[in-house]
Parts: sequence; C-alpha cells; structure tokens
Amino acid sequence: MSGKEIIIKAADGGEFMGYLATPESGGGPGVVVIQEIFGVNDVMRGITDSYAEAGYMAICPDIFWRQEPGIQLSDQTEEEWARAFELFNGFDLDKGVQDLDSTAETLRELDGCSGKIGSVGFCLGGRLAYLTATRTKVDAAVSYYGVMLVEHLDEPINAPLVLHVATEDEFVPKEQQAEIHTALDGNDKVSIFDYVGQDHAFARAGGKHFDQGSADSARERTLAHFKAHLG
Repeated sequence: MSGKEIIIKAADGGEFMGYLATPESGGGPGVVVIQEIFGVNDVMRGITDSYAEAGYMAICPDIFWRQEPGIQLSDQTEEEWARAFELFNGFDLDKGVQDLDSTAETLRELDGCSGKIGSVGFCLGGRLAYLTATRTKVDAAVSYYGVMLVEHLDEPINAPLVLHVATEDEFVPKEQQAEIHTALDGNDKVSIFDYVGQDHAFARAGGKHFDQGSADSARERTLAHFKAHLG
C-alpha cells in the first residue's frame, strides 16, 4: 500500500488535492473517502490508507479548497474546533458535491481502477456521501453520522446506501433520526444501522466519543456493502 497526493481538476475550473492510497495489488474498485470538518488530516489519511489495505483504490479529496486549500486540523483544541465550524458554515454544499463527482470520475479513470466507485463520509462527509447517492454516479455509498440529512430526504436515492446512525448524536437530534427512519426504512436501497448509546464520531480514532466495538461493527458493515456492490 502506498499513499501520495494527486491533483484533481474541478468541473468549473481550478484544481484541488486528493490524497490517494493504492493497494499492494496496484488496483481494485475505487472509494472516495469524504472528510470531516477538520480537513484531510492524519485521521482521514489513515482511514484512506485502511481502505487501500482492504483492496480499494481510495482517495480523500480536499473539499475545503475553495475556502482555504490544505486545511489539516485536529479535534484537540478549541481554536481548531472554531476554525472547523467556520469552514463548515462557509461550505458551498452544491459545489462540494460537484467536486466529489469530479473526484469520483478522476478515480474511475486512473490506471488500476476497476471502474466501480463507492463513497464513504463522516460527519459533514456523511451528509455529502448521502448526496453522492442522490446526485452522482457512484455505485454505492456509506454515511457515518451524517448531519442535516433531513434536508435531503426528498431526493431520489440512486445508489445502494448505508447509514450509520449514533442514537445519542449531539448534532443529529432524535426527532431527526426518527424522520430519517420514517422516510427511508421502506426503501430497498437503504440500510440503516443504529448504534445505541453512541455519540457523534464514534469511529474517529482518538476522539472523545470513540468506541472500538461500534467502529469495528460499522467498518465490517461498510466493507460488506462495498464488496456486494463494488466487487
């Protein structure tokens, strides 16, 4: 497995970075790994590496590049949290989905990629992963504790989608969780897994809400989903 930074061309002009990790085999299906609000930091690079170790060509694009390229924050200081929320609040959602579409198509064309593409995202990235299932041509998507999903429940879901939901998520009230279940439980393209007692970011290694058991279960379900739909 090896990791490097590559350049992705935006559909409306400009370029942005993507951290690409390639499996030892040199190829496989592709996975777009969508960052939290902290940028393409060490945590996200490690997650991207882990998908390469599982046999996928994985890429984590810098979705904050339109505001400030190269953001790499941690969740360890109040200043970094403040900057992260500033970036979140200034984020252009539609442009972000467009950039993820460009990332997926760039990955699809890389030597070694099978042509099948999945997406997996966390927090803000979880919201964006949901939107890749409604607005792009990805073949499968996984959302970890996606925020503000209730704003998109009227969008037709085109790709098989997994939602990992923390029942005690401080950023997704129980009323919203119930709304998500009501809207999507009967959709045969959607699988929702509730992690009872867990808070937001239960799969972020080193975070205050990290839970190894839940993180392991979610990863097993994610990899099974990708194996079924990406090969």
